[in-house]
Order: sequence, then C-alpha cells, then structure tokens
Amino acid sequence: MFSNPFPFLRNTLLVAVMALSLNATAGLFDDEEARKDLRNLRAQIDQQNRDNDARLQKIEESIRNLGIIQLLNQIEQLNAEIAKLRGQVEVMSNLDEQLTKRQRDFYLDIDTRLRKLEGVPGETPAGAPAAANVAPAAAISVPPTVAQTAASRAKEDAVYDVGSNAFKRGDYAAAIRAFQTFIKDYPSGQLVSNAHYWMGISYFNLRDYGSARTTQDALLKQFPDSAKAPDALLAMASIYAEIGDNGSARNALEDVIAKYPGSEAAGKARTRLPALRR
Repeated sequence: MFSNPFPFLRNTLLVAVMALSLNATAGLFDDEEARKDLRNLRAQIDQQNRDNDARLQKIEESIRNLGIIQLLNQIEQLNAEIAKLRGQVEVMSNLDEQLTKRQRDFYLDIDTRLRKLEGVPGETPAGAPAAANVAPAAAISVPPTVAQTAASRAKEDAVYDVGSNAFKRGDYAAAIRAFQTFIKDYPSGQLVSNAHYWMGISYFNLRDYGSARTTQDALLKQFPDSAKAPDALLAMASIYAEIGDNGSARNALEDVIAKYPGSEAAGKARTRLPALRR
C-alpha cells in the first residue's frame, strides 16, 4: 500500500515558508538597526557641527575684542604722544618768546645805559656856535657801580642759561638742578619766576606731576603779577588733565581766561576748554 505523500509535502512547505519568514524578519531587523545607527551618526555629526560653529563664533568674538582693545590702546598711545608734542611745541614757543623778549630787553638796557653815560644832547639855539672839544663817548669812564651791576647781571644770566641750555637739550633733570641753584643764589633776580616756570615744565616732562604742580603753584603765589603767571596757570591745567582731574583742569583754564584775559595763555585756554566740557 502506498502512503499519502501530501502530509510530507505540506510539512516541507511549512518549513520552507517559516524559513523565508525568519530570513525576511532578520533582514528587516538588520535594516532598522542600520537606519538607527545612521540616524545616531547624523545626530552626532550635527551636534559636532553645532559645537564647531559655537567655538568658531567664540574665537571670532575673541579676535574682534582683541582688535578693539589693541585699537583703543593705540589710540590712547597716540593721544599721549599728541599731548606730549603739544606740550613740547608750547614749551618751545614760550622759550622762543622769552628769548626774544630777553634779547630785546638786553639791547634796550644797553642803549639806556649808553645814553645815561653819554648824556642826551640838548638843542643848540639858532645861530649859536656848536660846543667845542666834546669828549668822544669812548673816553667817558664807566662808574664802578654801573660796571659791577652789569657784571652781576651777566653772571646771573649765565647761571640761568645753564638751566635754559639743559632744558633745550632735553636734559630735564639737569635743568631742574640748575634752576634750583639759580633760585637759591638769586632769590630776588629778574628771572626767578621764569626759573620756576621752566623747572615746573621740566618736572612735567619727567612725569613728576606732583613736583610740577608744586613748582607752578609756588610761582603763582610768589609772583602773581609775573609775565609767566598766565603760562604757569595754563601748565597747571595740563597737569590736572594729565592725571585725570578734568574738573580741576577746567577750573584752571577758566581762571586763566578770567585773570589774564588778554594773554596768549588765555587764548590757548579758550581753545582747550571745549574739549574738557564734553
């Protein structure tokens, strides 16, 4: 008798179908895992890109900030150099003015002394004969007191010139010492207020602002009517501005204008005052 083959075939088919289903399921499972891994990888890449962008932004901001700081430092340095150059120009202008005045006064003094020694000739009446045997000027003897005064003044000027020449060389420390010696040796000399002023400017150039202010203040108190008083008060304004005391600087400039309205220093004060009012 033959057995029925259909159950066997059916079982075989079932086994085959199950195998195919398992393979399909495994394939679907593998694809899903791959997709998941791909999504995770993309997420990591995106996060990494965002982190990189944030880092780059921080670096760019740091670079920009660094550039601004350097620019501000450069501006500050330039302003300091400009202020220094202005001070030097002002100093040289005042020095030139002072030298010109001293030279003019010197020649006037010589001319006055010669006139006194020679005598001023009077008018000759009409028709009167001219005086005879008039001694030439070279034959007139100079009184000892006049000669001593001239020699003393010459020595005083020589001592003052030591400080003046040192200042012109830029040797401000030597200028200070020389002016101190001059003030000590000639406390009543005609150039004492000038010595105070240039000594104060020398301290200023050495950035010893405390001594500069003390020196100019001494000039203003001892010689308020001196020709250098307006310049000393203007220098005080520069000192206050340099140490950041803009209020005192404004007050000093306003004092220059109020006390010495017609001076050259007052004109400079009017020019500088608007900048300190900002």
